[in-house]
Amino acid sequence: MLSRKYFGLALLLAVVLVIAVIAVVADSVRDDPAPKPQSTGESGAAGLSSFYKQKLSWTKCGTSQCTWATVPVDYEKPDGKTLRLRVKVRPADGGTPKARLFINPGGPGGSGVEFLSYFAARASQDLRNDYDIVGFDPRGVGDSTPLKCLSNKEFDKFANSDPDPDDDAEIKAFREWSVQLGDACRDNSGALASHVSTLEAAKDIDILRALVGEEKLDYYGASYGTQLGATYAELFPKKVGRMVLDGAVDPSLSDEQQGLGQAEGFQRALTSYIADCVKTDGCPLGTDAKAGEKKLADFLQGLDANPLKTKGTRVVTEAMGFYGIAVTLYDRANWPALTVELEQAFRGDGTVMLGLADQYFGRQEDGSYKDNSGESIYAVRCLDSTGSSTLDEVEASIPEYEKISPTFGRSMAWSALGCTDWPLKTKNTQIGISAEGAPPILVVGTTRDPATPYEWAQSLAKQLDSGVLVTREGDGHTGFHAGNSCIDSIVDEFFLDGTVPKDGVECAAP
Repeated sequence: MLSRKYFGLALLLAVVLVIAVIAVVADSVRDDPAPKPQSTGESGAAGLSSFYKQKLSWTKCGTSQCTWATVPVDYEKPDGKTLRLRVKVRPADGGTPKARLFINPGGPGGSGVEFLSYFAARASQDLRNDYDIVGFDPRGVGDSTPLKCLSNKEFDKFANSDPDPDDDAEIKAFREWSVQLGDACRDNSGALASHVSTLEAAKDIDILRALVGEEKLDYYGASYGTQLGATYAELFPKKVGRMVLDGAVDPSLSDEQQGLGQAEGFQRALTSYIADCVKTDGCPLGTDAKAGEKKLADFLQGLDANPLKTKGTRVVTEAMGFYGIAVTLYDRANWPALTVELEQAFRGDGTVMLGLADQYFGRQEDGSYKDNSGESIYAVRCLDSTGSSTLDEVEASIPEYEKISPTFGRSMAWSALGCTDWPLKTKNTQIGISAEGAPPILVVGTTRDPATPYEWAQSLAKQLDSGVLVTREGDGHTGFHAGNSCIDSIVDEFFLDGTVPKDGVECAAP
């Protein structure tokens, strides 16, 4: 559902995303008032007792219960500034829940409160019967105390900036955008801008777990939500209950390694689409897959000098062209949308392509953005990352990127520079993951996942002492509720009965 600009392309593109989805609200079927969650009463780490034992005020929101929880901005200064987290609990259809399942859709920047209805609508009735489902907005995100950075017009410029600089002047401008965004976050959000790391968000989850009365955390994380969940497991291995990490991020990778992985992942997904397209009558890429791929790569690169006109006043830049294509690769069901946009784009009309790019960013018709995901994704990733790539290293890596992905390679190569100039620093960078002492953790990987390549799931499962790899053969981002009954059954049985599948189990494409 989100991401932003190219300079950090490898740092984005990691969230559950669906094109043109008709919202399905899965309200609870219960008629009786849902019981309000009660805290476990535990104290937490030193200095945090007031947060773990705070009294929450629950209010009815539809058939769910909603509240605000308070957490410290800086865990090293628990007596200092605080922020609020928005929490929404959908009560179990079956009455008293067996447990509460926390969910996160990824990002960074995805709203768990917003994701709750989408997740519940696709969950099995057994899962909805047994679990209260808990959606929460991480720090800086959605309805929680928000990270504020650029104005709408400024973000438009940021999102459209050149992803593939060609000379010293363009490289300078490319790097300045990182500084401008970071400075804007600091100027408009104060201390919060330096405290939206994954490490701190994981600590927030433990407070929320206690406040809703759960001794153990049952958790489903998609995409970046896997990094958040794995970080929680590293910090609180004894508090882990049944955890599923779907569409895994590999937290051990450098910025360059992430970029190379995503270049391969998106190229793999694009190759799969092209192979399917050229078999059909009227494919806009022709009948030869290799020639079709070159046509598309040349088209995208040509947008740098000659942006594509639309039926409105805006044009399709090279950046918007990429996102208009990338957004459709998250789900095989979106391939027809990609075909339509390419048909029109090759005829000189970029209206559909721009509309899809806007949907990717959450840009609305009036020029505003529905959320701050485009900014928070950078703030989080650039606090997690050491930003160690140099300009010389990036320029030297371009041939390797181009070999891996003729279509996306150059832009992905430059993405490794995204956090090098980030002006905000933190001690809370991403930690190593092993989660020694945690119970079995399921890691679900999809073989042609564009945003979180399958190899990342394999790696994370190995890093986790108790990792169990579950493989979905197929296209698209993440595996649960993606049309594969084998995957759905494995995950359901794990959540409902604690059944742990054999490590390495594979689910073939239906």
